[in-house]
Amino acid sequence: MTVSAAADARRATILVVEDDAKTAELVALYLGHAGHRVSTERSGSRALQRLETESFDLLVLDVMLPGASGTSIAERVRAMSTTPIIFLTARTMEDDRLQGFAVGADDYVTKPFSPRELVARVEALLRRSPPNRHPLRYADLTLDHARREVVVADAPVELTPSEYAVLSTLVTRPGIVFSRADLLARLPHEGGQALERTVDVHISNIRRKLAHGLLGGGYVETVIGAGYRTPRRHKADAR
Repeated sequence: MTVSAAADARRATILVVEDDAKTAELVALYLGHAGHRVSTERSGSRALQRLETESFDLLVLDVMLPGASGTSIAERVRAMSTTPIIFLTARTMEDDRLQGFAVGADDYVTKPFSPRELVARVEALLRRSPPNRHPLRYADLTLDHARREVVVADAPVELTPSEYAVLSTLVTRPGIVFSRADLLARLPHEGGQALERTVDVHISNIRRKLAHGLLGGGYVETVIGAGYRTPRRHKADAR
């Protein structure tokens, strides 16, 4: 990684979810001084709403939050992405740490904490997993993860958050078959309670919305008895 690339990796967009206002302000202050763009939320439910429509390079989560716990947020995020997650919490028992890592946390910081150490941990994670700012291209389809925008044959396409989650999952790994259950687990919000046939509805809508593109309805193939995939012959390219 060049110096400029390393610097860019440190300028990340970070969501801090912390119900204590003073702690949230302190974390945002130190991360902001380190050059990051920081948003804060004090409600777990509000954080989930933002994650449905916005992309972040890293999350700092308290565990005990109103509306939705940090654990449930981490589970939802990890079902759809590899976005780095740091738990910042007063829960210090070994079982608490183990549960945090089990739901997908990359690091676990206990309160009271050193803001400078937290910044160092954030930047260490970003160096291992730098922000992905490059659109993903597949045939004449482009997915811009940072903006959650889709373009096909040079024309923008409006997808719902669930449709975007399904399409991006398939396009990221061409040729890999995802079952309905696999795709259902990646749906935002009520995915865990929805029926697997919900995925079929999303696939149908995606095909209809992409029909004017080079592949027509062929961006998503049905694998009878197994699930769905995108054809391997069109390699996805992030650049």
